[in-house]
Amino acid sequence: MASETLVAAAMALVVTASFPFYLYGAWYILDHEVVTWDVLIHHLKYITVGLLLTTVPVLGWMLPRFFDQLGGFAALHAFLGLQAYAMLLVALTGIVRIFQVKRQHDLYEESAADRDVDINELHENMGAWRGRLRIGVAGYVLFWLLAWLVGMVRFVMDYVLY
Repeated sequence: MASETLVAAAMALVVTASFPFYLYGAWYILDHEVVTWDVLIHHLKYITVGLLLTTVPVLGWMLPRFFDQLGGFAALHAFLGLQAYAMLLVALTGIVRIFQVKRQHDLYEESAADRDVDINELHENMGAWRGRLRIGVAGYVLFWLLAWLVGMVRFVMDYVLY
């Protein structure tokens, strides 16, 4: 049982460690007035690390054990986690289209001539795509935090107070 407790603690630590990567990635892109290709790539590197630090423990350790631990908190934890990933998909449906349009207009280049163009003027659906991106990111963060909180309660109940 001690080894399972150690693995559970390591998984909780890894998932918790993903949050600073999300925060830094968000701060980095929001801190830049102009999002160049280099800024986007730097941002995505940190977001990708955050996603990996969350997703690998979920798929490699939590999911295989889910049906053995089926109960109220486990179901709530899984539901909130699935909602987080669903919101990530909503964000991706927006960011992919925004990326395509900005790439077509060479707005990721350092020397882009149309730097001061209103992004909403690039495509008639840009406002809707940006809305999807914002809702998806906000939803992901909200559900991630809720799932993390429930996961920490489960950890304490299952491994600290057992």
